[in-house]
Amino acid sequence: MSTLTKILIVLLTISSIFLCGIVVTYVANADNYRQLYNSQRAAKDSLQESVNDLTKRLNAKEAEKNDLEDNLGNQITSLKIELDELKGQLQGSEREKAALLQRVDRFAADVETFTKTNADNRTLLEDTIKTWKSVEADLIKEQSQHKETARLLLEKLAIIQTLETEKKQLLEEKVVLQGRLDKLLQPTGKIPTVPVTVTSEKDIARPAPVTTRDIGLKGLVTDVDLKNKMVSISIGIADGVREGMKFHVTRGDNFICDILIIDTDAEKAIGAMELVQEQPKAGDTVSTNL
Repeated sequence: MSTLTKILIVLLTISSIFLCGIVVTYVANADNYRQLYNSQRAAKDSLQESVNDLTKRLNAKEAEKNDLEDNLGNQITSLKIELDELKGQLQGSEREKAALLQRVDRFAADVETFTKTNADNRTLLEDTIKTWKSVEADLIKEQSQHKETARLLLEKLAIIQTLETEKKQLLEEKVVLQGRLDKLLQPTGKIPTVPVTVTSEKDIARPAPVTTRDIGLKGLVTDVDLKNKMVSISIGIADGVREGMKFHVTRGDNFICDILIIDTDAEKAIGAMELVQEQPKAGDTVSTNL
């Protein structure tokens, strides 16, 4: 092997070592740059999040500020209106004050005149002032009485209105009751006899009896209300029963009582007990003829 070859080999070896060092240095620097980049990027993202959060908070504060400004503007407007009203009231009070001062001045002039004219006029003036104060007190008292009278009048009007409403309701009820009474007093299907006023022990309104001679209706007692002296029977309008008819209640050969029909349905009727000899009960016979 020649010397030149050895020299070349040595140079190549040195070059390779140098290049390896450069590569190692580059790789190390690249890792450092990557870490630095990642660190900077993380810091940038954190700052961006902080900026976004601060932006949101700023917007919220701006909205809150706008709301506060709107509320403050409304309050200012309301206060301005109230201030204008107070100014108007103050001007009115100033006018009243001026008028009162003029009256005081007039009274003072009158007092001075009366004082200069005669001592009796002073007494008269004092009496006049007392009278004026008394009149003012009476006026205040009268105004209070007027307010109380107005309140009482409103209460009376409310009571009158309530009474009118009750009167109207009573009149309507009277019309309804009159209609029922007319219906009870004018039964259909039979020619009524001369009306006879019938009143039970509990003032139950009853129709005048209807002549039922030779009709021959028969049925049974289905229910008895001893408290109200009412009896239900097993036949009704479909069988020819009409309001105002009179039925006889019997048990075997014994007469129990009479029933004056006051309400009818298709297959049953209700009547008031009369001429009670015994208490009727369910199953007793009822008929128009004995």
